[in-house]
Amino acid sequence: MVNVNVNFNGRDYLLACEEGQEEDLQKLTDELSKKFNQLKKDLGNLGEGKLLLITAIQVIDELYTLKTSLQKLKNHSSELEKKFKEIKNLSVKYKDDRDKEVKELKSVLQGLKKTVEENQTNYSEILNKASESINSFITKAV
Repeated sequence: MVNVNVNFNGRDYLLACEEGQEEDLQKLTDELSKKFNQLKKDLGNLGEGKLLLITAIQVIDELYTLKTSLQKLKNHSSELEKKFKEIKNLSVKYKDDRDKEVKELKSVLQGLKKTVEENQTNYSEILNKASESINSFITKAV
């Protein structure tokens, strides 16, 4: 522990704190002094005890407001995290569905290509037979 000399309301106080936190303690004391002096200026000198109580209430009110805001942010963050997971799951499902659909379409396309090739072969065979029949008919007719 380290001793730190701080000034509050015109008086010096010797306070102890953990080593390395001396500057923080000084800043906190300065902030408390600002609030105290502002109240003293706004309300007049109501007595040190009463002004300290009002200052403490203001500080606790600020702390409570910050805690409430922090909790709201945590709740909102939790909701956003749930929504993110939901969207992520939906996007994975969507991708899987599209991949499945693409695979099915490729299979259909492959089947259609095979059918086209078979039809071309059949068409060529029919065309050849028709040509042969026409040639044979022409040859016989001549």
